[in-house]
Amino acid sequence: MLLIEQSRNDILDALESWDWIDFSNKTPFATTAFGDVFFESREGIFFLDSIGGSLDKVARTKKELQDILNTEDGQDHFLMAGLVMAARDEGLILDEGECYDFKVSPSLSGPMELSNLQKMSFKVSLHIAGQLMKQLKDLPIGTKISSIKLEGA
Repeated sequence: MLLIEQSRNDILDALESWDWIDFSNKTPFATTAFGDVFFESREGIFFLDSIGGSLDKVARTKKELQDILNTEDGQDHFLMAGLVMAARDEGLILDEGECYDFKVSPSLSGPMELSNLQKMSFKVSLHIAGQLMKQLKDLPIGTKISSIKLEGA
C-alpha cells in the first residue's frame, strides 16, 4: 500500500528527465506510492525525493532502511503514509502503473494535503517532476514563478 510495483524499465524510463542527477552504480529497487524511488549501491541506500529534487543516502543497508520504515516517523517522512491512507479512505485507489501526485507541486507552494492529490501515471509523474526540479534547482530561494506551461497541452 505504501510501496508500488514498477518494472525496472518503467523506472528507468521515468528517470530520463533526471539526467542532471548522477545515478551511476545505483540500482532502483523500490518505489513509493508518491513515485519516489529507493536505490541500492555499494555506498548504501539512496532515496530520490521527487518533491525536493534530491538524491540522498538514507541508510547503509536494506535492513537499516527497513528498520527506519518500520517507524511512524520513517513512514511519514519517506512514504507520506498519512496522505496515502487518507487518499485510500477517500476512495482514491491506485491502479497498476499509477502513483499519487500533487495537482500543484509542493515545490511550487502547493499544499501537501488531500485536496491537492490526484492519481497519475508513475512514469509521467516522475518525468514531469524531473523536468520541474531541473528548472527550479538553480533558482534563488524566493524566486517568484509566474506561470507553468506544459508543451503540447
